[in-house]
Amino acid sequence: MNHREAAEEFVELLAAMARLRGEQGCPWDKEQTHETLRPFLLEETHEALEALRDGDPARIREELGDVLHQIVFHCQLAAEKGEFTAADVIRQLREKMVRRHPHVFSGEPLRDSAEVIKRWADLKADEKETASASILGNLPRSLPALARAQAVTERASRVGFDWPAIDPVWDKLEEEFRELRDARASGDKTRIAEELGDLFFALVNLSRFLGLQAEDVLTDATERFIRRFRYIEARLREAGSSPACASPEELDRLWEEAKSSERSAKNSA
Repeated sequence: MNHREAAEEFVELLAAMARLRGEQGCPWDKEQTHETLRPFLLEETHEALEALRDGDPARIREELGDVLHQIVFHCQLAAEKGEFTAADVIRQLREKMVRRHPHVFSGEPLRDSAEVIKRWADLKADEKETASASILGNLPRSLPALARAQAVTERASRVGFDWPAIDPVWDKLEEEFRELRDARASGDKTRIAEELGDLFFALVNLSRFLGLQAEDVLTDATERFIRRFRYIEARLREAGSSPACASPEELDRLWEEAKSSERSAKNSA
């Protein structure tokens, strides 16, 4: 990696951002604030995540650039107010990376990634200003619910608050399902919602024990549903019909046909 080239390009990027915000700059850019830019940062982050899922290097490069644009924009806004600069952000990040990787920068021996994760959690806890700070951190509520739940359970597991193996997780899942059925029979909406939430949370723990990301698993399942439903729509459209006009039996038949078509396409790939 050519660090000098990257540094030079970053300086040019900061200069371009400053010019966009300058007197002769872009009217739209000059109107923006930290608050107005929030939805753009969220959107660009999700687009970058989708590019990473797809694995296309060209798209990943572009989307990471869009995220960097938002970061540089916020740095410029803060610099104009005298709050902090891009250099401050980079310096703080670099110092944090060094501080949280003593096994790399200070020669502290660690055997494996599990020890690295535990040491990372300990170091984060040491950095907190008060003893009451939680090891769970302050995961934002704006995170997708499944991703936030998994992050919470992962952080708790680092300090030993976890099941010792996957079998008790299966038991917990079955327990939560029974409790949901009981709540449904009671007709108590609040209790039903709580038990359904507990069931989701148990499924998140199961995903973690299986080495999967619950958010990705559900996203993939949703995409499969969309593909199969569109297949049903296309087949019915060919027959001059639609899902609203088809019988439940016909919909089920076409659904199984869509699944079979997918399996055949995978096998021939």
